[in-house]
Amino acid sequence: MTNQAQERATRLAALPFQTSEANTSSHVGAFFRSIKEIVAHRELLDLLIRRELKARYKDSSLGFLWSLIKPITMLLIYYVAIGQFLGAARGIPEFAIFVFSGLTLWGLFSEIIAGGTSSIVGNAGLIKKVYLPREIFPLAAAGSALFNFAIQFAVLLIATIALGDIPWTPSIGYVPAGVAVALIYGIALALLLSALNVYLRDIQYLVEVGLLLFFWASPIVYSYAYVVDAAQRTGNLWIAEIYLWNPITIAMLAFQRGMWVAGSRDNVMGQDAAGADIIVRAQAWPENLDLRLLGAAVVGLVLVWAFQRVFSRLQGNFAQEI
Repeated sequence: MTNQAQERATRLAALPFQTSEANTSSHVGAFFRSIKEIVAHRELLDLLIRRELKARYKDSSLGFLWSLIKPITMLLIYYVAIGQFLGAARGIPEFAIFVFSGLTLWGLFSEIIAGGTSSIVGNAGLIKKVYLPREIFPLAAAGSALFNFAIQFAVLLIATIALGDIPWTPSIGYVPAGVAVALIYGIALALLLSALNVYLRDIQYLVEVGLLLFFWASPIVYSYAYVVDAAQRTGNLWIAEIYLWNPITIAMLAFQRGMWVAGSRDNVMGQDAAGADIIVRAQAWPENLDLRLLGAAVVGLVLVWAFQRVFSRLQGNFAQEI
């Protein structure tokens, strides 16, 4: 061993032993220390987001245009199959704006979950070689999803202008609120699922099933008025209330209330006793949507704290497991 190596070993031996107990404890102070550490690595987070975006469309001729092609294709499928063939467009005014609003916010939430779940396993090389806050990887997936959301939101805004239903109303304030709730729950679940996926790789397949259930449990291709109508017809009003327990449903309704101007008119097609189509009044939005949004946000922030602490406790063996 050279003199330089011996001196380095001596200096290291003289350093006091530090335990990681503070970082793995469940108190609030440890949570904010983790946030402070992430902020200190914000430049690295920015680089990871850029890398995520570049890798997604690497060697692609159309590049970022693919972030538009997929949602537009889904819009056409749902508009034709459900809107026209199944007649949903007759009962929902400006059905195209309604569907695309739901698909835009859903794309943000689902992309955060799907990308975040595989983020730790997908960055095994970095995790094994370099120390950095592991939470950066699911957060990078969220940043990438936000970029794609911004592009799709711009298209949605252009569509509302083209159809003459510009969402310049007091309800526009619901849009950032809905996005915030979807973002909070997306990050919370991404933190938990990314950590669990390291130890149980079946998680990523369960996520696909779970996202499918969340999709149909949210008012994306059908309006909330249909849920209320079904609950009233069957005499089970509690169904509509349980339906609203889904925080993504609340976020979706808030986002639609801000962007889907035609929905505020609460006009829905129905049929009279003779079977003829008539316009009826329906409950487009749940009561106390503001309070429901606030409650969903508060619960979501608690989950972010709880799941980050779970993540912190599980990350110690990430390098060995992957």
